[in-house]
This record gives sequence, C-alpha cells and structure tokens, in this order.
Amino acid sequence: MSSIAIGLRENKAVRLWDSTNGKKAVMAVSGFILFLFVLGHMLGNLQVFEGPAQFNRYAQLLRTLPEGLWAVRIILLIMVVLHIVAAVQLALRKRTARPIGYAKRKPIGSTYASRTMYWSGPIIFAFIVYHLLDLTSGNLNPNFIEGDVYHNVIASFSNPFVSAWYIFAMVLLAFHLRHGLWSMFNSLGLTHPRYTPALRRAATFFAVVIFLGFISVPIGVLTGIVK
Repeated sequence: MSSIAIGLRENKAVRLWDSTNGKKAVMAVSGFILFLFVLGHMLGNLQVFEGPAQFNRYAQLLRTLPEGLWAVRIILLIMVVLHIVAAVQLALRKRTARPIGYAKRKPIGSTYASRTMYWSGPIIFAFIVYHLLDLTSGNLNPNFIEGDVYHNVIASFSNPFVSAWYIFAMVLLAFHLRHGLWSMFNSLGLTHPRYTPALRRAATFFAVVIFLGFISVPIGVLTGIVK
C-alpha cells in the first residue's frame, strides 16, 4: 500500500478529530464502550447478594486471566482519555464561540442532566479514583484483606459516609448516562421523529436500572441484607 494512501487516511482521521462532529462521534463511541463496562460491572457487583463464596469466586475469576484483565484496563483507560479530551475541547470550543455569557440564562429544551454533564463528569472521575483506592488497592480501606473482596465491600460500605458518597456518585452517574446515551444516538445521526421518544425512554430506563443496581449494594450492607 502506498504511503500516499496511508497519508490520506491519516489526514482524514485528523480532520475528523478536528471537527466538532468528529469529537462528538468520539465521545459517543467511547461513552458507549464505557457504558457497556458499567453495565457489566453492575451485574458482577450484584453477585454479592449470592454470598461470600460466589462473590469471591467471581472476583478470583477476573484475576485468573491477567492478560485479558490488563487488555480491558488499557482499553478502558484509552476510552476515558478520549472521552475527557473530547469533552474538554468541545467545552472550550463552545466557550470560544460565545465568550460573553448570557445576561440572564433561561434553559429552553434542555434537561437537568444535560446542564450538569461538564461538572458531573469530573466528580465521577474523582469517585472512580477513590473507589479503586478503596476496594482494589485497599489504600483507603483500613480493614482491607487481600483476596477477600466480599469482606472488603462490607468493611467499606458499613461506613455510612462511604455509602453516602457512593450513592451520591451513582446519582450523578445516572444523570450522566441518561443524557450521554441520548446524545450518543443524536451524535451518530440515529435520531428520527418517529422513534426519538422511544430512544429517550430507553436512555432513562438504562440509567435508572444501573443506578438501582449499584446502590443496592451499599443499601444491602447498611440494612444487614448483605452481612
């Protein structure tokens, strides 16, 4: 294959990334991949209700394939970086287009979820860092026991402040997902007046399901269902 053809493809990719629509498409694709991970992670977390043996077996299974685990981690890291960079650049581009804000801003046709996207994202990212230090490395969990994931979850969520922080982060995640999933369809040109309402309802449905699935774990610990 000639270097000219390769150069043309590279230039096309650069032009796509430089365009506003290209950045939105990158956010949509990376966001969808992250959504699939979140959904799978929630389903894995729900196994805590099956008892310590099953939950620890699930956690151990993830560690039996270190190459696959690291491949997933690297892909997720790339998606997170692309998602954040595209979001920041779009926000800066929007601010540059209108350097002077509205004297009195009244939201029209926007939802609370869409208006909180830019600040809910950093808070969710901060929560992810805390969550990893708490339940993965154990640096922030004084009762951490290596390999006993079930115990570590209970030790962490038995603290009402930790559970409250977790639930608050899941509220933001639900808002973020609700608007993000809808924006994904819009950015990829998959909207149509006939099924747009159904897509909005689907985005809301998945956001609510993921929210309830995640918060059921700390609530289960605090109420003694998981013990």
